[in-house]
Amino acid sequence: MKEIQISLLGRGLNSERVDTVLIEQQSAVRYRDAYLISFTQGEAWVFDYGVLVTWGVGYDQRKSLLEAIEDIVIDPVDVVVEKYQYHFSDEGSFQVRDDVLSLPNDDPLTRLALSHAFAQETKLEFFEGVARDVIQSNMYVSKELARTGKVPLSRRELSKLRGVLFDTSTDITWQFTLLDTPEFFWSYPELEGLYNVLSKYLDINARLSILNTKLATIHEMLGMLAEEQRHKHSAFLEWIIILLIAVDIAIYMLPGH
Repeated sequence: MKEIQISLLGRGLNSERVDTVLIEQQSAVRYRDAYLISFTQGEAWVFDYGVLVTWGVGYDQRKSLLEAIEDIVIDPVDVVVEKYQYHFSDEGSFQVRDDVLSLPNDDPLTRLALSHAFAQETKLEFFEGVARDVIQSNMYVSKELARTGKVPLSRRELSKLRGVLFDTSTDITWQFTLLDTPEFFWSYPELEGLYNVLSKYLDINARLSILNTKLATIHEMLGMLAEEQRHKHSAFLEWIIILLIAVDIAIYMLPGH
């Protein structure tokens, strides 16, 4: 058995420097959004949206690669490694069971097809965490609105919170296309079946539905905050009008008027 390791590196890779670091310095070969780096033992697939998948690569080589690319990682995160095992099937067919993959052949493109599913699953998990954290950290707003009928935030605080929610929503939505079927399979449609089998095993489609639900919740919170901000602004204007009327009446009541 050999080991597969999958790691989220960060939000993505610096597009201006990635080719220099990976192709010129690491002798990588590019396949659309993925780079193949071959070692004496094993290989690594680096995806430009910030995921690393290694197949049969030793600790020292993997550590050296991570150090070589750390400067081109955008918004790096603490690297969490997911591990699977693989071997080559005697029957020449693909199977995945109990986190063990039986590969039909030793073709690097077969491993790339499967790496796409692993990389997407890792990126999806990251999106899920971001959406979950934003919702949980701001749930008190809707609870206070339900309990008191008011949002316990000033207009400025409301604007900042709306900015946070909007930024989270747009960032995930902008990168959401990363979770579509990769363009790689336009050139290699015969490998898409392998990708689909592993995607199903990783439960990607079901988790995409959950992420969509979380995004819908964020959009609802945005709508609620926008309405509350409009209400506060209207109330502020009403008080200004009342104050101006009161001042006008006071002036009118002065002697000589």
